[in-house]
Amino acid sequence: MNEYNKDIGNRIKELRELSDISVQDIAQELNVDAKTYTQYETGEVDIPASFIYEIANKFQVDLSLLLTGEESRMSIFDVTRANKGVSVERRKEYNHENLCSKFIHKKAETFLVTVDPEKNPIPSLNAHPGQEFNYVLEGTVKIYIHNNEIILNEGDSIFFDSTHRHAMVALNDKPAKFLAVLM
Repeated sequence: MNEYNKDIGNRIKELRELSDISVQDIAQELNVDAKTYTQYETGEVDIPASFIYEIANKFQVDLSLLLTGEESRMSIFDVTRANKGVSVERRKEYNHENLCSKFIHKKAETFLVTVDPEKNPIPSLNAHPGQEFNYVLEGTVKIYIHNNEIILNEGDSIFFDSTHRHAMVALNDKPAKFLAVLM
C-alpha cells in the first residue's frame, strides 16, 4: 500500500464521515461493492481516476482537494507548465496528469493521459457520470465503449457519454498520449 493511495483514501473517508454517510450507502450509490469501497478508503488498492472524479462530484469538492489535500485558489487563470501537472497514476494501464489543479469551481477536469501498450487486449472498463472528450496527441489507441471498438489515430478525437463503460489501449506496441476532458 503506497502513501499516495492512503492519503487520498483518508481524504475520501473524512468527506464521507463528515457527511454522515455509511460505507454501504455510498458504495451502493457509486455502484461498487462495500469491500472495494473500503479498500479505496484504506489505500489498499489503486483508486481509479474516474472514481475519484465521482467522489469529488458527490461531495462537491474540487478534484485537486482529493489528489493533493489542498484547496483550489485560482479564480482567473491557472498555468500548468510542461510535465508539472499533478500526477495521478491510478491504474496500471494509464498515467493521468491533471492539467488544472488550482483553479476553483471548474466546470471540467483536464488530463494528459499516457496509455502504455497492453498485453491484455481488453482492459478493465470503467464508467463515471458526465461526458468525456479525448483528443489523441501521439500514437494510436483503441477505445472500447458500449459494445463498440473504435481506432483513433494522432489528431483524431471522440466525445462520448462517460456513463457507458469504456477503456482505451495503445496499439502498435507503442505508448499513446491523449488529452482527456471530463465534464
